[in-house]
Parts: sequence; structure tokens; C-alpha cells
Amino acid sequence: MLILAATPIGQVGDASPRLAEVLRRADVVAAEDTRRLRRLARDIGVDIGGTVVSYFEGNEQRRTPELIETLRGGGTVVVATDAGMPSVSDPGYRLVTAAIAAGIQVTAVPGPSAVLTALAVSGLPVDRFCFEGFLPRKSGERARRLAESATEQRTMVFFESPHRTVATLRAMAKAWGADRRAAVCRELTKTYEEVRRGTLAELVAWAATLEHGVRGEVTIVAGGAEPVATDLAAADLAEMVAAREAGGDSTRDAIAAVVAATGVRKREVYAAVHTGAPSD
Repeated sequence: MLILAATPIGQVGDASPRLAEVLRRADVVAAEDTRRLRRLARDIGVDIGGTVVSYFEGNEQRRTPELIETLRGGGTVVVATDAGMPSVSDPGYRLVTAAIAAGIQVTAVPGPSAVLTALAVSGLPVDRFCFEGFLPRKSGERARRLAESATEQRTMVFFESPHRTVATLRAMAKAWGADRRAAVCRELTKTYEEVRRGTLAELVAWAATLEHGVRGEVTIVAGGAEPVATDLAAADLAEMVAAREAGGDSTRDAIAAVVAATGVRKREVYAAVHTGAPSD
């Protein structure tokens, strides 16, 4: 059996009794950081009975077949990352898919999650949401990704590094409007936990004036777009894209801008450009 084991994101006391049990009984524990795992085991009073091996982004591809062989032989493998649930922006997905393909049972020890914790305390709608992980580091790629999300009506959850938080908030404000509501959650469940809520403009102003910058583990939660009613015909959409192109935008950027401005789905604008473009 393959077991994905959620580990605390801050407070050691959040470790579940079941986590202690599977660490004690596993034949192999695949840890993102073996030293952190052993420290956690010591803190919760567990003697790990099986073999501990490293399992991180750098060796995930090479080590997955080895773990699959252990599973095929009837062993129990536990995957534990540094914090939260394995495979959610952490190692684990590759091994899960390989185990499923091999007909091996996959289960999880549920527990702490920065995604759900940030969502719950954000003060933003939680009935529908999506997790976007980390945005691209390069500004151009990040801007394009955010433009594609401009009409997303679900609440969105992002991970971000502290030194890129200000730039990301500014990019969000540019792509979605400075009045979009959001929350920056840092050091969740830890001693210096902080949740700042407000418009993107307010959050940019807050983050930009911090003497030492934003610190700690950061999760950003952003509200979704308001529904936009439109009765624009395909020819109208094609003309709007053509006008943007005439102003120097690429077709891709022009379509993204029209999507953001009208609320029409990207595929509808794309179809309008290729089937309903106005003639000269």
C-alpha cells in the first residue's frame, strides 16, 4: 500500500495519531527532507521502524521505480513531505500515478493543508475555489497566466515565495484590477502567523512598505471575478481583438485583453477571431 501522509505546516501538535502510526509501521518512508522527518518523528515521540529514504524533486524520477518495486513486493511505503499533503505542489504525484498504473492501493492520512487553512481564514467565498500553485517566476509568463485567470469566478489560492510576493500582488492588481479583494496569509499556524485582508491595492501598499519585506511561508487567496453579462456577437469580439492587434498587441495578448474586458470565455473569443473576423 502507498500512503500519502500529511505533516504539520507549523504546529507539531497538529500531527495526527494516525500519522504517528503509519510512520511507526511503514516498511519504507520516502521523505522530502530526511532530517526534517526524523526531527518531526522525535518531536511526536515516534520511532520509525522502516527504512527512511530521500524523495524530492531532484531524485523523484529515479527513485519512483525503486519504491514501486517495494510496493509490488508487498511492502508499505509512506510519502511525507516537509509540510502539508504530498503531491500538492510537492513530490508524490509521479509515484501515485505509477502506483495506480501498477494496480497498487493508494490511500492518505489526511491532515494539515496550507491551501485549505488559508482559504478558511481568508474571509473570501469558499463555496467554489481552485488551487493555482506557484505562478511562473518570469514576469511575462506570470502576466499571461494571470490574464488567463481574469474571468475566473472561483476563489483562487496561490503559493508564493516571500521575496516575490510584492511583485505578484502588483501583477495581480494590473491583470485583475486594483479593487479585487484578496488575502495574504503568512506563517500559518506558526508563532508569527499573520493574515492581511483587503483590496490588491491595499495589499501592495502594505507589502511594499515592510522594512524587511514579506517573510515566511506565503499563501495568497484572491477573490474571483464578478460575472459579466454580455450580448456581444462574434463579429464584435473579432473587431475588439483586431483593434488591440492594430495597437501593437499580439493575437494572444489581444484575446486575453478582450476576455478580461468582456467576461466572455476565452474559447468563444478565440472562435470569433478565427470564424467571425471582420473583412476589410
